[in-house]
Amino acid sequence: MKIKAVLFDLDGTLLNTLDDIADSANFALEQFGYPIHSIDDYRYFVGNGVDNLMKAILPEEARTPETLLSLKKTYLERYGAHSLDKTRPYDGVPEIIAELKGMSLKLAVASNKPDADSKFTVSRTFAEGMFDIVAGGRSGMPLKPNPAIVHNILGEFGISPAEAFFVGDTSVDLETAKNAGCPSVGVLWGFRPEEASNSGADFVITHPSELTELIRGMLSGR
Repeated sequence: MKIKAVLFDLDGTLLNTLDDIADSANFALEQFGYPIHSIDDYRYFVGNGVDNLMKAILPEEARTPETLLSLKKTYLERYGAHSLDKTRPYDGVPEIIAELKGMSLKLAVASNKPDADSKFTVSRTFAEGMFDIVAGGRSGMPLKPNPAIVHNILGEFGISPAEAFFVGDTSVDLETAKNAGCPSVGVLWGFRPEEASNSGADFVITHPSELTELIRGMLSGR
């Protein structure tokens, strides 16, 4: 297998964004008088796009189109101003991104996080030019696990799915890889490690450095 590109999920894979997402979502809930949730609850609320996040955090009887839209607006405004309060790359991630870049691999982010937020957080947490493409959720692009975002990125790279790892921390990511035809890497440091280890990933790693070891081994023919 000749790997030419690595595509990463963002939240829970490259960045620990959970506290900032939870803080902004709970802020929005409080503005409308709804109960808030624990940080651990948000591990299972995130990953399917902002619209599904709003549905998950609201009481079922409150999920009217008007309330969902108002809550989303409040959440996005607050998150836009506070998305980097506590967010940090996971230990070892910046180093392996630099190493992979030095191996002349194409690197991309493929996230269900809104596109503007994805681009902003990546631009503020990683050195300039580390990623060739950063793509998030946007109008006209189906969310993961639909493989459209992956195929779009690979089309821009001119690379086949079999030549690209997809790296993520949840069953959504690993299903995306399968749907796209990419070999998958599940990471155990993210939001839902039980999904990363039990969703049929081709490879499962416990530390970012294992990804570079894996790819170096493949490139050297080991």
